[in-house]
Amino acid sequence: MTPFARRLRTLRAERGLSAAETAAALGVSPAYLSALEHGRRGRPTPDLVHRACQLFNIIWDEAEELARLARLSHPRVTVDTAGLAPEATLAANLLAERIGELEPERLQALLDLLGEARPVERPNDR
Repeated sequence: MTPFARRLRTLRAERGLSAAETAAALGVSPAYLSALEHGRRGRPTPDLVHRACQLFNIIWDEAEELARLARLSHPRVTVDTAGLAPEATLAANLLAERIGELEPERLQALLDLLGEARPVERPNDR
C-alpha cells in the first residue's frame, strides 16, 4: 500500500464509501482503484488527486498533503546516484535490497532522519 492509498482508504472509511462507489465517483474502474490502493499502479495523476479532493470535499492544507502523498507514492522507485559519492550508491542499493526486512521502528528512524516524522504503519494495522 502506498501513502496516498492509505490516506484515500481513510477518507473513504470516514465517509462510509465503498471502493466501488469511490471508483465510480472518481471516474475510474474499480480494478484501477484496487490496483492503485494495493501499490500495483504508479502514482495517481494530478487530475485524479484533484477529483479526490472534490469528492471528499478537502481543501487547503489537507489537499496539499494529499497531492504530496500522491507524489511520494510511486511503488517502484529509481534512485539516480550518478555523480554522487560511492557511499550514496551503496546506501541506495542496500536500502533497495533490504527495505522489506526493516522493522517498523527502523523504518520510522529512517523517515525521521529524512525529515518525514509520521508513524510507520505496521502490517497488521491494514
